[in-house]
Amino acid sequence: MKESRAAIRYAKATLDFAIEKKAADAVEKDMREIADVITENIELQNLLESPVVKGEVKKNSLHEIFKGSQEVTKGLITTLTDNKRIGMLQEVAFKYIILHEQLKGEDVAYVTTAVPLTGELEKKILAEVVKMSGNKVTIENKIDESIIGGFVLRVGDLQYDASVANKLNGLKREFTNSL
Repeated sequence: MKESRAAIRYAKATLDFAIEKKAADAVEKDMREIADVITENIELQNLLESPVVKGEVKKNSLHEIFKGSQEVTKGLITTLTDNKRIGMLQEVAFKYIILHEQLKGEDVAYVTTAVPLTGELEKKILAEVVKMSGNKVTIENKIDESIIGGFVLRVGDLQYDASVANKLNGLKREFTNSL
Protein backbone atom coordinates (compact mmCIF):
# COMPACT_ATOMS: atom_id res chain seq x y z
CA MET A 1 0.00 0.00 0.00
CA LYS A 2 2.89 2.33 0.83
CA GLU A 3 4.25 1.93 -2.71
CA SER A 4 0.84 2.84 -4.15
CA ARG A 5 0.71 6.10 -2.17
CA ALA A 6 4.21 6.94 -3.37
CA ALA A 7 3.17 6.22 -6.98
CA ILE A 8 0.21 8.60 -6.59
CA ARG A 9 2.51 11.33 -5.21
CA TYR A 10 4.93 10.93 -8.13
CA ALA A 11 2.04 10.90 -10.62
CA LYS A 12 0.48 14.05 -9.11
CA ALA A 13 3.81 15.88 -9.12
CA THR A 14 4.43 14.83 -12.72
CA LEU A 15 0.94 15.94 -13.76
CA ASP A 16 1.35 19.32 -12.03
CA PHE A 17 4.70 19.84 -13.77
CA ALA A 18 3.28 18.69 -17.14
CA ILE A 19 0.37 21.15 -16.80
CA GLU A 20 2.82 23.94 -15.95
CA LYS A 21 4.84 23.05 -19.07
CA LYS A 22 1.60 22.78 -21.14
CA ALA A 23 2.47 19.17 -21.98
CA ALA A 24 -0.12 17.17 -19.98
CA ASP A 25 -1.69 15.47 -23.04
CA ALA A 26 1.69 14.64 -24.59
CA VAL A 27 2.95 13.24 -21.27
CA GLU A 28 -0.21 11.13 -20.99
CA LYS A 29 0.65 9.66 -24.40
CA ASP A 30 4.15 8.87 -23.05
CA MET A 31 2.65 7.27 -19.93
CA ARG A 32 0.37 5.05 -22.02
CA GLU A 33 3.38 3.94 -24.07
CA ILE A 34 5.44 3.27 -20.92
CA ALA A 35 2.61 1.27 -19.34
CA ASP A 36 2.10 -0.80 -22.50
CA VAL A 37 5.79 -1.44 -23.18
CA ILE A 38 6.47 -2.55 -19.59
CA THR A 39 3.33 -4.74 -19.56
CA GLU A 40 4.34 -6.47 -22.79
CA ASN A 41 8.04 -6.90 -21.98
CA ILE A 42 9.04 -9.37 -19.25
CA GLU A 43 12.76 -8.63 -19.75
CA LEU A 44 12.15 -4.94 -19.07
CA GLN A 45 10.06 -5.76 -15.97
CA ASN A 46 12.91 -7.95 -14.69
CA LEU A 47 15.49 -5.25 -15.43
CA LEU A 48 13.52 -2.60 -13.52
CA GLU A 49 12.94 -4.86 -10.51
CA SER A 50 16.47 -6.29 -10.37
CA PRO A 51 18.46 -5.24 -7.30
CA VAL A 52 21.66 -6.31 -9.12
CA VAL A 53 21.37 -3.94 -12.10
CA LYS A 54 22.69 -0.46 -11.29
CA GLY A 55 20.29 2.50 -11.41
CA GLU A 56 22.40 4.21 -14.06
CA VAL A 57 21.97 1.20 -16.41
CA LYS A 58 18.20 1.19 -15.81
CA LYS A 59 17.97 4.94 -16.42
CA ASN A 60 20.07 4.81 -19.62
CA SER A 61 18.04 1.84 -20.90
CA LEU A 62 14.73 3.62 -20.28
CA HIS A 63 15.96 6.87 -21.84
CA GLU A 64 16.98 4.88 -24.92
CA ILE A 65 13.68 2.92 -25.12
CA PHE A 66 11.58 6.08 -24.65
CA LYS A 67 13.91 8.55 -26.39
CA GLY A 68 11.01 10.29 -28.17
CA SER A 69 9.36 11.17 -24.85
CA GLN A 70 8.65 14.62 -23.43
CA GLU A 71 11.25 16.24 -21.15
CA VAL A 72 8.77 15.91 -18.25
CA THR A 73 8.65 12.13 -18.82
CA LYS A 74 12.44 11.89 -19.03
CA GLY A 75 12.65 13.89 -15.80
CA LEU A 76 10.30 11.43 -14.10
CA ILE A 77 12.51 8.49 -15.18
CA THR A 78 15.59 10.28 -13.81
CA THR A 79 13.87 11.20 -10.53
CA LEU A 80 12.55 7.67 -9.95
CA THR A 81 16.00 6.23 -10.68
CA ASP A 82 17.78 8.71 -8.39
CA ASN A 83 15.30 7.94 -5.59
CA LYS A 84 15.71 4.17 -6.16
CA ARG A 85 12.02 3.89 -7.06
CA ILE A 86 12.32 3.05 -10.78
CA GLY A 87 10.56 -0.29 -10.17
CA MET A 88 7.32 1.66 -9.72
CA LEU A 89 7.51 3.43 -13.11
CA GLN A 90 4.62 1.43 -14.57
CA GLU A 91 2.41 2.08 -11.53
CA VAL A 92 3.22 5.82 -11.69
CA ALA A 93 2.29 5.77 -15.40
CA PHE A 94 -1.08 4.13 -14.62
CA LYS A 95 -1.78 6.64 -11.82
CA TYR A 96 -0.84 9.58 -14.08
CA ILE A 97 -3.26 8.39 -16.76
CA ILE A 98 -6.07 8.03 -14.21
CA LEU A 99 -5.40 11.46 -12.66
CA HIS A 100 -5.21 13.18 -16.05
CA GLU A 101 -8.41 11.48 -17.27
CA GLN A 102 -10.20 12.58 -14.07
CA LEU A 103 -8.94 16.12 -14.60
CA LYS A 104 -10.49 16.05 -18.07
CA GLY A 105 -13.75 14.66 -16.62
CA GLU A 106 -13.15 11.25 -18.14
CA ASP A 107 -12.51 7.83 -16.68
CA VAL A 108 -10.64 4.91 -18.15
CA ALA A 109 -12.09 1.48 -17.47
CA TYR A 110 -9.38 -1.17 -17.69
CA VAL A 111 -11.00 -4.49 -18.51
CA THR A 112 -8.71 -7.52 -18.35
CA THR A 113 -10.07 -10.61 -20.10
CA ALA A 114 -8.66 -13.95 -21.23
CA VAL A 115 -9.85 -13.28 -24.80
CA PRO A 116 -10.53 -9.97 -26.63
CA LEU A 117 -13.87 -8.26 -25.86
CA THR A 118 -16.54 -8.33 -28.55
CA GLY A 119 -17.95 -4.98 -29.65
CA GLU A 120 -21.33 -5.84 -28.10
CA LEU A 121 -19.83 -6.77 -24.72
CA GLU A 122 -17.66 -3.66 -24.74
CA LYS A 123 -20.80 -1.49 -25.25
CA LYS A 124 -22.55 -3.19 -22.30
CA ILE A 125 -19.56 -2.69 -20.00
CA LEU A 126 -19.23 0.92 -21.15
CA ALA A 127 -22.91 1.61 -20.38
CA GLU A 128 -22.60 0.11 -16.86
CA VAL A 129 -19.41 2.02 -16.02
CA VAL A 130 -20.91 5.32 -17.28
CA LYS A 131 -23.96 4.65 -15.07
CA MET A 132 -21.70 4.00 -12.05
CA SER A 133 -19.25 6.87 -12.50
CA GLY A 134 -21.35 9.54 -14.21
CA ASN A 135 -18.29 10.49 -16.28
CA LYS A 136 -17.31 10.00 -19.88
CA VAL A 137 -15.54 6.65 -20.02
CA THR A 138 -13.18 4.94 -22.41
CA ILE A 139 -12.42 1.24 -22.26
CA GLU A 140 -8.98 -0.30 -22.51
CA ASN A 141 -9.06 -4.06 -22.95
CA LYS A 142 -5.99 -5.96 -21.78
CA ILE A 143 -5.64 -9.64 -22.60
CA ASP A 144 -4.27 -11.92 -19.87
CA GLU A 145 -4.84 -15.63 -20.47
CA SER A 146 -3.75 -16.42 -16.89
CA ILE A 147 -7.14 -15.22 -15.57
CA ILE A 148 -8.61 -18.27 -17.40
CA GLY A 149 -12.04 -16.65 -17.94
CA GLY A 150 -14.34 -13.94 -16.62
CA PHE A 151 -12.91 -10.43 -16.27
CA VAL A 152 -11.18 -7.93 -14.00
CA LEU A 153 -12.57 -4.37 -14.18
CA ARG A 154 -10.59 -1.43 -12.82
CA VAL A 155 -11.86 2.15 -12.86
CA GLY A 156 -9.75 4.62 -10.91
CA ASP A 157 -8.97 3.04 -7.55
CA LEU A 158 -11.92 0.61 -7.70
CA GLN A 159 -11.36 -2.95 -8.85
CA TYR A 160 -13.85 -5.75 -9.40
CA ASP A 161 -12.32 -9.19 -9.93
CA ALA A 162 -14.73 -11.68 -11.52
CA SER A 163 -11.99 -13.83 -13.02
CA VAL A 164 -12.07 -17.61 -12.90
CA ALA A 165 -8.49 -17.59 -11.51
CA ASN A 166 -9.62 -15.40 -8.58
CA LYS A 167 -12.59 -17.69 -7.86
CA LEU A 168 -10.32 -20.76 -7.95
CA ASN A 169 -7.89 -19.09 -5.54
CA GLY A 170 -10.82 -18.30 -3.22
CA LEU A 171 -11.95 -21.93 -3.28
CA LYS A 172 -8.39 -23.08 -2.65
CA ARG A 173 -8.12 -20.77 0.41
CA GLU A 174 -11.50 -21.96 1.72
CA PHE A 175 -10.51 -25.59 1.24
CA THR A 176 -7.12 -25.08 2.93
CA ASN A 177 -8.66 -23.22 5.88
CA SER A 178 -11.24 -25.94 6.48
CA LEU A 179 -8.63 -28.71 6.80
